[in-house]
Amino acid sequence: MIRRLLVLAATASLFASPALAQPDGESFADWRADFRTRLIATGVEDATAADMLDGLEPEMRIIDRDRSQPEFVRPIWSYLDIAASDLRIANGRDAYAENRAAVDAIATHFGVRPEILIAIWGLESSYGAIPGNNDIVQALATLAWEGRRRNWAEAQLIAVAEMLESGYATRAQLTGSWAGAMGQMQFIPTTYLERAHDWDGDGTRNIWTDPNDALASAANLLALAGWRDGAPSILEVSVPADFDFAAWDPGQSRLVSQWGLLGLTPAAGEWEADHLMRAARLELPAGGQGPGFLTFPNFRVIKQYNNSTSYAIGVAHLADRIAGEAALVGSWPEGNPPINRSQTRDVQAALNALGFDSGTPDGLAGPNTRAALRAFQRANGLIADGYLGRTMFDAVIAAQGAQTD
Repeated sequence: MIRRLLVLAATASLFASPALAQPDGESFADWRADFRTRLIATGVEDATAADMLDGLEPEMRIIDRDRSQPEFVRPIWSYLDIAASDLRIANGRDAYAENRAAVDAIATHFGVRPEILIAIWGLESSYGAIPGNNDIVQALATLAWEGRRRNWAEAQLIAVAEMLESGYATRAQLTGSWAGAMGQMQFIPTTYLERAHDWDGDGTRNIWTDPNDALASAANLLALAGWRDGAPSILEVSVPADFDFAAWDPGQSRLVSQWGLLGLTPAAGEWEADHLMRAARLELPAGGQGPGFLTFPNFRVIKQYNNSTSYAIGVAHLADRIAGEAALVGSWPEGNPPINRSQTRDVQAALNALGFDSGTPDGLAGPNTRAALRAFQRANGLIADGYLGRTMFDAVIAAQGAQTD
């Protein structure tokens, strides 16, 4: 505990300044020597610093990956085709069957749904088959030197040092993704220190080759994030054509019974009595022309694992399919896909010019952009669903053009 407090205190002072881009002319050797000094100043032993850094060279492929911002935005329906493919569902059912006793025991111990654990396992590493073989220390050191996320990457390297000195892992075990996530459940080092769990009690928290430790670690993360045992995550619903989108607040929770009074119906079957008095939010990931989802607090717990609506829906839906439930019913607006980042920047600039504040144009359609788009839609008598697809791109750009004519 004392060791942990010393590292945390040192980390706080080490990263008090804002993140900086890589200084001009700074070589990797320059960064490595400077970081070694600062790492040892946190209390890390010389031998540990040497084990991590001696002979280390950057991996330029990682810089390419980090700097490449994908122009294309994958539609959620394409994402779900992969996340909950027939093969992934079948492999998930097999993985659950092969590990049922352990998975059920872990799920019961932590109070989480077993199929959710299996689904996360499937999306993070294809049920342990593809955990990643990048050297985590090299990956994080490369990202730190590159500079865009220096503070974050150096904090992860300090956590790596604690892992090594605490005997949680050997240097050779530290493998995972190019971005620094490790093992079968893709934990970054700080999350490993805070959430990883030694299920079999052998003194190690082996998320790399021990599926039970990996699954228990994910279960511990979900439990500490507030998972509600026995509660649902998502429910697909049909949204009526006359739904009052203008009054809809994506962040507002209502009882399911109240959503029913507003015209929502289950996409398949009838309302379950257990759902009616639960609070849920309405998510429209592809706008009012696509499927709707009532999302419950457990949905937002999944987003603590990965803060992506597509990911959380993918995990929840894959879990349902592994449990034997049916595929999604609603059809997706494939003729109105999401736009790319350059187009999003154009829309953001156009919305600002039209008097709808979307913030600084950055190509990312976040809450400010969606709120500005909904205001534009309301002002123009359009469905105020905040979905930025090809149709709304054309409408906003046309409105800006008409204003300047």
